[in-house]
Amino acid sequence: MENKDTMQLFEDKKIRSVWDAEKEEWFFSIVDVVAVLTESRDPAAYWRKLKQRLKDEGNQTVTNCHALKMTAKDGKKRQTDVADTEQLLRIIQSIPSPKAEPFKLWLAEVGKERIEETIDPELTIDRALETYLKKGYSREWINQRLQAIQVRKELTDEWTDRGVKKGREFAILTDEITRAWSGLSTRQYKDFKGLKKENLRDNMSTTELVLNMLAETSTKDISKAEKPETFEENVSVAKAGGGIAGIARKALEERIGKSVITSKNAVQLNAVVSDMIESSAMVVEKRIEGKNDSD
Repeated sequence: MENKDTMQLFEDKKIRSVWDAEKEEWFFSIVDVVAVLTESRDPAAYWRKLKQRLKDEGNQTVTNCHALKMTAKDGKKRQTDVADTEQLLRIIQSIPSPKAEPFKLWLAEVGKERIEETIDPELTIDRALETYLKKGYSREWINQRLQAIQVRKELTDEWTDRGVKKGREFAILTDEITRAWSGLSTRQYKDFKGLKKENLRDNMSTTELVLNMLAETSTKDISKAEKPETFEENVSVAKAGGGIAGIARKALEERIGKSVITSKNAVQLNAVVSDMIESSAMVVEKRIEGKNDSD
């Protein structure tokens, strides 16, 4: 857990937060969120009453919330009730406030979409495409990303068939693959790009994404051929699959004379693309202006 608490802004009001590097999760001060949504004169008292009511109702969210030391207004560190994103959204649902209503409507919409995607999985792909476009990704990158999702799904299906458990074991194997091809653990890679909760693949360049796909599809193919029976054997296969992409990375870097592992994240990569588009547009405009002048 990072010791230093930070500030998140909501409607120009500060909400204290702490990043847990181990869990890769933000924890937010519940009292600060209550203060923003209710505008109560005594948000601490409001939260105490709400907390008790939720406990009486048997709400497990409140039971699972815990306290962390955060900097108070007087500058001193004090124990403060905090919640992760999931817990916070559940608490917000219990707050009768006009400012909480947009969150409730959004949660209802997300729930509706999730049910629709369960009935028709193709909607998941359509919505992913729409989301990436809204974030400013190019269509070429998006096509690669969607292919990467398919490659990842094929790999995890293979792991499931080999008895690998979701969660910790999936994470360990992913870490081995990433380290074998990039030379960095997943956490080191995310730190290099300045990421916290964000998805690493969503912040890869096209080259990084392709190499990661090669590593994962190689791991899947080796697994199908060798049929590992133990977790240790799956680890060995993951290292081998990642190593194949590692060889490709080193060969490419030797040829182009620079590393393909970039510290740029999605925001920076998209800014580069935007600059290129704007520069191209300016060139076209100048050419048109020049043609009109000659006419």
